[in-house]
Amino acid sequence: MMRRLFPHPMLSLLLIVVWMLLVNRFAWGSLVFATILGIVIPAMTAPYWPDRPRMRGIGNVISYALLVIWDIIVANIQVAKIILFKPNSALRPAWISVPLDLTTPEAITVLAGTVTLTPGTVSSDLSEDGRYLLVHCLHAPDPDSVRDDIKARYETRLKEIFE
Repeated sequence: MMRRLFPHPMLSLLLIVVWMLLVNRFAWGSLVFATILGIVIPAMTAPYWPDRPRMRGIGNVISYALLVIWDIIVANIQVAKIILFKPNSALRPAWISVPLDLTTPEAITVLAGTVTLTPGTVSSDLSEDGRYLLVHCLHAPDPDSVRDDIKARYETRLKEIFE
């Protein structure tokens, strides 16, 4: 019964939290509506998502989310410094090809989204075989260190969560 009501419990929880954040104030009616959305949307989409990703360890997910939030804050400050104080001639934009050890589409999607959410970088393409992610960096004097940083900070943690 619970599996039928909540086919994707993490998605249900995420929908409730996102809805409440969008409303931007607590009201019981908003919470009830968010809960209805959190039940109805996953139940309606469940037939189209038969092989849902298996995520291991809620602690790993929370740790990853906190790391990404911290990196977004730090990157915002770095990008502001670049924009305000660095002349255009000193910028070193770069296209970086990041080889992927991740194999699940969900993990690759989260990695691409994480890179794009972090100011100063954007994931722009995935190779046809899914083995490389193309990333553009606003300022990367050492592209190899950016690639290694993406793999060490994000990809290894995503492997722990999804694979």
